[in-house]
Amino acid sequence: MKINTDQLLEFNKKQNDSFENEIDFLKNKFAKKGISIDKIIQKLADFQVAIPSWALGAGGTRFGRFSYGGEPSSLEQKLNDIGILHALTQTAGAVSLHIPWDIPEDVNAIKDIAKSHNIVFDAMNSNTFQDQPDAKETYKFGSLNSINKASREYAVAHNKEVIKIGKQLGSKSLTVWLADGASFPGQLNFQNALQNTEKSLQQIYASMPEDWKLFIEYKPYEPNFYSTTIQDWGTSFMLANACGDRAFTLVDLGHHLPNTNIEQIVATLMYLGKLGGFHFNDSKYGDDDLTVGSIKPYALFLIFNELVCGMENNPQNPYPAWMIDASHNIKDPLEDLLQSLEAILIAYAQALLVDQKALKEAQQNNDVTKCQEILQDAYRTDVRSIVKAARAKSGAAVNPIEAYRAFDVRNTLIEARGVKTVATGL
Repeated sequence: MKINTDQLLEFNKKQNDSFENEIDFLKNKFAKKGISIDKIIQKLADFQVAIPSWALGAGGTRFGRFSYGGEPSSLEQKLNDIGILHALTQTAGAVSLHIPWDIPEDVNAIKDIAKSHNIVFDAMNSNTFQDQPDAKETYKFGSLNSINKASREYAVAHNKEVIKIGKQLGSKSLTVWLADGASFPGQLNFQNALQNTEKSLQQIYASMPEDWKLFIEYKPYEPNFYSTTIQDWGTSFMLANACGDRAFTLVDLGHHLPNTNIEQIVATLMYLGKLGGFHFNDSKYGDDDLTVGSIKPYALFLIFNELVCGMENNPQNPYPAWMIDASHNIKDPLEDLLQSLEAILIAYAQALLVDQKALKEAQQNNDVTKCQEILQDAYRTDVRSIVKAARAKSGAAVNPIEAYRAFDVRNTLIEARGVKTVATGL
């Protein structure tokens, strides 16, 4: 299924959704603060977020998985689904692949499909947290950190293969997330595990092309609940430094203990020039991978406030790679992603409305109340009209969810693929 520009223009005309008056109001309000709404609209129109190939089918839990009809069962179908998301939003112009789930049979054909949807290939993702059916070694007791040299070498070789595939597709980065750790005290020596991980990552880093980046993800627990070898941003940062200038820390919103100050982590990493990527999702208890902004929208806004500050004031930090890493087993996966894209743009727009000059002055004067008022004035501003204006400027649907349903996308996919198809990698 493909949605074209004419269909979207016709849909927008029928919406009877006039947001111009709201935009005029916001322009008048924020012009007094030296903030240009037109510039914000352009920034939102330019903003692109990668869609992970594994989020296009129904998610699942340890207790079960409820399939959704019309799921993509091949890489080609996954790209076509992202093409639908990108057509509706003009914000989903990149895909992040997971190997071995997404090994292309015909690289040129896959590149042609991506190009037809104006999609580029974002970070490649390796998988050393599962044993594949034809695996010659096991990751049961670790991969890059394993006490077993053969397992470490096998895991390093897999990452090198992922890089090779990524080069063919035009990707420029590799994300490494490790499940490595221990379930019980005494199971492993912490220092040896860390040393093995560092040496393995250095081998992977050395095999990357000169124009590639390495993103090192971290997570405090799960699937190992006693310890995780790369358990926090500090360990990731240390390992990135041990690898080299093109190695960075990747922040996943769900990969923190409850009430962790993620915005401070973001600020610190950008100040150090080591924030490489960002995975968006939301959580109530842990790594829930819920729809972005569905649980803690104010926290998302505060994080974006630091991201905006860092992008404007930390030239030593590369422009971050953005990706959604959400998954839920009771929603239409594509609607879930559309909601996440909307929440990301809303938080970004709100952060761009912060009167940074006034905030800095209030901070200098230790005016705590004023600081809070400045932030909450931006957060409490309804920016949905700004997002709609950005969508219209890009030729996207002003209301993507409504357009998705109006075009009957899910039923069309079910008719083409069937009810019982299952997305690979889930």
